[in-house]
Parts: sequence; C-alpha cells; structure tokens
Amino acid sequence: MKKILSITLTLAATLSGTSTAQSAGTLTVITHDSFDVDRKLVTAFETANHVKVRFIKGGDAGEMLNKLILTKAAPLADAVYGLDNTLLPRAQAAGILAPYTSPAIAGVPAAYRQGPLLNTVDVGYVALNYDRAAFQKTGLKLPATLRELSEPQYARLTVVESPATSSTGAAFYLATVQELGQDGAVAWWRTARANGMKVTRGWSQAYNEDFSLYGGRYPIVLSYASSPAAEVAYSKEKLTASPTANLFLPGSTFVQLEGAAVLKGSRQPVLARKFVDFMLSGAVQADFPTRMWVYPAVGGVKLDPVWKFSQKPDVKLAPTSLLTRSQALTDLWVTQVLRK
Repeated sequence: MKKILSITLTLAATLSGTSTAQSAGTLTVITHDSFDVDRKLVTAFETANHVKVRFIKGGDAGEMLNKLILTKAAPLADAVYGLDNTLLPRAQAAGILAPYTSPAIAGVPAAYRQGPLLNTVDVGYVALNYDRAAFQKTGLKLPATLRELSEPQYARLTVVESPATSSTGAAFYLATVQELGQDGAVAWWRTARANGMKVTRGWSQAYNEDFSLYGGRYPIVLSYASSPAAEVAYSKEKLTASPTANLFLPGSTFVQLEGAAVLKGSRQPVLARKFVDFMLSGAVQADFPTRMWVYPAVGGVKLDPVWKFSQKPDVKLAPTSLLTRSQALTDLWVTQVLRK
C-alpha cells in the first residue's frame, strides 16, 4: 500500500544516491514512487551479491509502465517492481518483460501466481476510504451504492485516481466495469465527474493532498483496505480506533497483485533474477506489511498487531477476460470520460 509519501520519497532518494553510475557492479531497479523496504535488507542483498543496487522512481505504476514501454529499446533498468495484474497485459503486449519464475513463487498461493513474466510479491485490496470525523461533522449518511456515490452530494466529496496513470485508479475502474458493464461504467464515471468527483494523476496526490484527513476538501478517497491500519501505525498519538474507515460499496473493491520482474534487455539478468528472489524472501515479505501496507504474497508471514485495524473485503480476483481488456478499456475511458 502506498503510504506516507515523504517517507518513501526520502528512502527512494537515499537509495538512488547509493550509486550514481551504471557499472558492472550495479543493478538498476525501477519501482513505483511508493516502494519502501528496509535499507538494511538492501545492504545485505548488496553484500551477498557483491553489487550496488540503484533504485529509480518511475512515478505511479501506470506512469512507470508508460516509461518502460517508451524506452524498451534501451531499458532504464534491469528489474522492475510494482507492475500489477491490471498492467501486466499491457506489459506483456509491449514485450518489455523477460520470463523468469522464481523458485520462491512456490510459497505463493496458486491463485495469486501470474505466470513467468511477473512474480507476485504482494497482495492489496483497493478500496474507498472515508474520513470518520468529516462525516460525523456533516451528519451526512454514507453512500450505500456506486450510484449514490456518483450523485452530487457524494461525488463532490470524492477523489479517485486516474485509470490511465495509476494502478489504483485502474483497479477501481475495472471493478466498476465488472459491476456495471463496459457502457454502464463509462456512464457512471462521466456522471460522477460531472457531479464533482475529482480524478488525480496518482495515489499520493489523492491521499496526501486532496483527502480531508490531510487538509484537502474530499472526505472520500480511493486507497486501500489496509489504510486505516496504516493511520493508526503512523499516528503520533496512541489510537484505539482509526480516524478512517473502509467504504466497501458493491463493485468498488479490487484484489491487486503487485509483482517483480526481469526487464527484457537487462544488462544484469542474473542479478535481476536474484532481486526477484530477494523480493520473495522471508525477510522482505515480513518487512512489507508495515511499510507498504500490503499483504505478503508468500503464505505464513505473521502480521503486526496493528493490522487488526485493516479489513479484507469479500471480493474475488478479477477474471482474466476482464484483465486482458484493460488496455482497450483504459483507452475507452480516456476518450469517453477524460476527454469529454
């Protein structure tokens, strides 16, 4: 889960500074902006493999994929982390990934495996959140359906991410397509936007700038079902309840599978494969939940007690028939929603 941008940006900048030039002893990894892992773990990987790891921030996941496609003739990196099940079909069609199946994928439930191009590293539940205090202040009843959410009294209170640039936004969009059908989803988005729903480029802007909990004007935000737990964990005060809660409207939640992969044309393919293994190692899997607020993909990892403030929605994985249409559906959204 993408959380506390200042922390992740600081880490990414620090990691980027560990090596400034590509060399035989450098492994370059591109990630979305919210990537965060314990620096000690990265150092241990570097020591074990006699390599320096250079991290590149690629923007939100959708932006990162666009960059990788545009530069595939001269790849920006050796490995990538942060592509998900909504973006994999585009990455596959563009031919930017080299096949590699980590031996550690055996620890990932079969239902979460995505084939040899993308090794699932973590699992998140994209979901709407709301600011409890903001709603208590207004006395407004929470919406119960997507249709209600698109009406002016709620649309003006809602900020979501763009399906064209954000994997979170893409996940929400596909959820609405699954719930309402292609034409129904386009109509819903057009109505919601016309009635005041804000669409941002990425998660960080939506959550850290526009969400009312952080000084914005929108008390409903598209984030993750684990976000309420993250709020408790990062609070300076000891909380017994989260200031935010999930809004599991039917047709609004989505199971997101993020993964790591080797980029085609990598100058360090052996090390890139080792990095994929590293991301599925027990130490990194245990480190993820309270850093990026996603569930580890490998089974049996114990979660911190603060995860009791998170919730798992009752939602199934999106069908392949929907995921393989993600690019065409995104193009449709751009022409029929964004440009209207």
